[in-house]
Amino acid sequence: MPGLFLGSIGTLAETSDLQRDSFNTAFAEAGLDWHWSAEDYREMLTTSGGRERIAAYAEAREEAVDAAALHARKSALFQERLEQGVALRPGVAETLEAARAAGWVTALVTTTAPANVDALLAATGLSRDSFALVVDTDSAVAPKPDPEAYAHALGALRLAPGEAVAVEDNPGGLRAARAAGLACLAFPGAFHDPANFEGAAALVSHLALPQDMMAA
Repeated sequence: MPGLFLGSIGTLAETSDLQRDSFNTAFAEAGLDWHWSAEDYREMLTTSGGRERIAAYAEAREEAVDAAALHARKSALFQERLEQGVALRPGVAETLEAARAAGWVTALVTTTAPANVDALLAATGLSRDSFALVVDTDSAVAPKPDPEAYAHALGALRLAPGEAVAVEDNPGGLRAARAAGLACLAFPGAFHDPANFEGAAALVSHLALPQDMMAA
């Protein structure tokens, strides 16, 4: 059966501004005079990893911080904000329903922490049971753009790369999917420039089941 692999929590819901606000609150609580504007954060999202972004920003400012602790606090704040609920992105609910009806196997293939995954799923009314497989940092996979998360999902579901289609909201995720041999739909998040998704099989603003891609 074909596989549909949603590549991040950002393919399910638009969370970039919530995350940016959580970073800024964590910085203020730590007594730092840091503030990431929307423009700053768009630039930072060209690379993966919140803790890595904090460490790189501190290094550029020649400041010493505990990047792991700051990132942990940001994650806790993000999870608190998600308790208010968040809408699924256009077409996501319909696509998951259509995939199940058509006999597709679905997976959420992230390299984020389980607590963030669970908070986002609860906020959108989904659960881990909405997918045949959920990959997160507990799966001991390397962060994207390393393709290991996709390779892990393919192996766990016994699919060949040509039997699955990925959906990614960011360029790093797209590179990970392509490196694993998957065709990838680009579903850019609000803070990502659609021009940066070179190599995508298609660029969409409303998710739909890619029947034509699987037939090909």
